[in-house]
Amino acid sequence: MMSREKRPSWDSYFMQMAQVVAGRSTCLRRQVGAVIVKDKQILSTGYNGSPSGLQHCDEIGCLRQSLGVPSGERHEICRAVHAEQNALVQAAKHGVAINGADLYTTHQPCVLCTKLLINAGIKRVVFAYLYPDQLAASMAEEAGLDLVKFGEDREDSS
Repeated sequence: MMSREKRPSWDSYFMQMAQVVAGRSTCLRRQVGAVIVKDKQILSTGYNGSPSGLQHCDEIGCLRQSLGVPSGERHEICRAVHAEQNALVQAAKHGVAINGADLYTTHQPCVLCTKLLINAGIKRVVFAYLYPDQLAASMAEEAGLDLVKFGEDREDSS
C-alpha cells in the first residue's frame, strides 16, 4: 500500500493558490495574489498589475520606485490595481456574489483594500506577510473583519 502525504488544511490549500496567482503579478516591488473563497470554493482571484490593456510596470518601469516612495505611501501614483481589488472587480464583472466570503492573500491588505473588503462583505482575511498599515488593521478590527496571519494558532486544520 502506498503511503499518502498528509493533505493540506483548507487554509494551506487556498494560501498556496494565492501564491500561484501572485506569479502573474507585473509589479516590480511586490508580487501579491488574492483568492476569494466561500464554502471551500474559489469564487475569484486577482493579482497586482496595471488595468487591462495598459502597459505594465515590468514593461515601462515603476514611478513610485523611481521617485523613491516608501512602501505603503502614495498609492495614487501607482498604475497597478492591487490584487485584492482585482479579485473584487473580477467577482463583480462576472456577477459572483462574495458577501460573507473569505479572502486569502499573500500580503496583509493596505487601508485602501481593507475599506473595499469591508464594504464587499468579506468576513475573514488570511495573509502570509505583514504589511505596515496600522490604519488598515484598526479599521478591520472596528468593522469586525477578521485578520488572520497564516501559520499562527488560528489556522483551519480541517
